[in-house]
Amino acid sequence: MSEDRLWKFRRPEWLNSIWARNAGVYGAGGLFSLAFYILLDSAVWSKSALNGSTIHVTFVDWLPFIFSSLGMLIINSVEKARLSADSFSYSGSGVAWKARVVLFLGFAALAGGLAGGVTVFVLKFIVPGVPFPALTMGVEVMVSAMIVGLSTVILWVSQNIEDEYSYNLSL
Repeated sequence: MSEDRLWKFRRPEWLNSIWARNAGVYGAGGLFSLAFYILLDSAVWSKSALNGSTIHVTFVDWLPFIFSSLGMLIINSVEKARLSADSFSYSGSGVAWKARVVLFLGFAALAGGLAGGVTVFVLKFIVPGVPFPALTMGVEVMVSAMIVGLSTVILWVSQNIEDEYSYNLSL
């Protein structure tokens, strides 16, 4: 075993392929659309006659999904190479700390969406003692924010996979 390696086991070679990158990007998109469908299903079901309760999905229930989506947009707009490169190749010095601040704000928005989903679930559905059929609306609000977070991680990792056929063009 080489002395410069941190882990005992090697990363599989298929993980650095264009197939893995595309599968990650499409999988993250599928998870995001699933999260949106779950939240939309909850909103439509809350207005139907089958609901049988006075609890409905309002704008407050959409806020965790909106903040998680905003965090996803911010996180995946930062390139991995900019996090560690303080050189003149990226238009001056100080780019790394700016990218880190933007990435932190993205993770803060994502965490705020996740925490908001749990907060809405507890304050709107658990504390008042909402019975089971209507309780699923709160679970769906919380689960949709969690799926957006998982989708963000998958998209970030898969976009930053480097293979031998990727080109880095800079002027």
